Amino acid sequence: MRTKTALIHGGKTTDPLTGAVTPPIYQTSTYKQDGIGNLREGYEYSRSANPTRTALETLIADIEGGVQGFAFGSGMAAISTVLMLLKSGDHVIVGSDVYGGTYRVFNRVFQSRGLEATFVDTSDEAAVRDALQANTKMIYVETPTNPLLNVTDIRAMRQIADEADVLLVVDNTFMTPYFQNPIDLGADYVLHSATKYLGGHSDVVAGLVVARTEEQGEALAFLQNSVGAVLGPQDSFLVVRGIKTLAVRMEEIESNARALVEFLQSNESVSRVLHPSVSSEEAKRIHLSQARGFGGMIAFDVGSAEAAEMMVAKTKYFTLAESLGAVESLISVPARMTHASIPAERRAELGITDGLVRISVGLEDIDDLIEDLAQALTAIEQVKQ
Repeated sequence: MRTKTALIHGGKTTDPLTGAVTPPIYQTSTYKQDGIGNLREGYEYSRSANPTRTALETLIADIEGGVQGFAFGSGMAAISTVLMLLKSGDHVIVGSDVYGGTYRVFNRVFQSRGLEATFVDTSDEAAVRDALQANTKMIYVETPTNPLLNVTDIRAMRQIADEADVLLVVDNTFMTPYFQNPIDLGADYVLHSATKYLGGHSDVVAGLVVARTEEQGEALAFLQNSVGAVLGPQDSFLVVRGIKTLAVRMEEIESNARALVEFLQSNESVSRVLHPSVSSEEAKRIHLSQARGFGGMIAFDVGSAEAAEMMVAKTKYFTLAESLGAVESLISVPARMTHASIPAERRAELGITDGLVRISVGLEDIDDLIEDLAQALTAIEQVKQ
């Protein structure tokens, strides 16, 4: 089954009881047992399993190529539960410019509970090898990264993980299963903030994880049930609905993004444009070896915090908001929004400047989007003069 077909027909999204082609919302907390321990289809209590959530979990497992999927109440709940696979004293190598919330949960939650983390540019294989310690248990990467869109070679990380006998975890939020499948490339767990492209309509908060092996799935299933940060049935229904249109949305979003990258590169008010399609030749080669598209996230630098603030204030069709991956185009300033939890000196080291603007390209008419950015950039230039 090819990817577009799997997005619609994968998993258990047809209701076995009625034949409904859309999974019903099973808004129930518990289930009648036909005798003690005699469960109907294995359902006992909705923290442990719910048919609507099962539809989503089997669907994401199918389209990511794993053995078992898990749905959580947010992307951060998904990440946190995966980190609970580790214990105090364990060490994790983490990509240096991950999402600000990921940085925060490592730095301010798990490290205070004994988990050690070293932040490394995972596009540099030598740096990753140098960061390995006797107690390293996991390599955690985003590719492309948020917000600098750096590319990591997943196959190379798998090789390092094998040599060190550690887990490889890949956040695939930006690329989605339509463009990239990390498990096929060697990841043990693949993560998604399903709030973003998978949901796709700014109407749900959710996180997903897929495990590569039965043993890894069992370990995470125990934690999901024990900790209980599970996704509710209505939100599960919304994510299944979103996934069914993922292919057509991603194709149109990427088409718009390519046109915007070309426009931004030609604008004198923009000092740099970040997108996998305009990365270095080596980064672009690696990306194309593991992904089928470049995605809809773009970052660009307008030179200063004042210019960035004016930029987001002047746009009409780019909504100033956190998040990404929706049908509407969104705009943000990472240094003051999504990555504000990262210390300023650390942001400066990474290149997350005060003038960096991040856009999540939506489905609007491309001419409207270009004209909107053009008039905002013109306003910036007029003020400078």
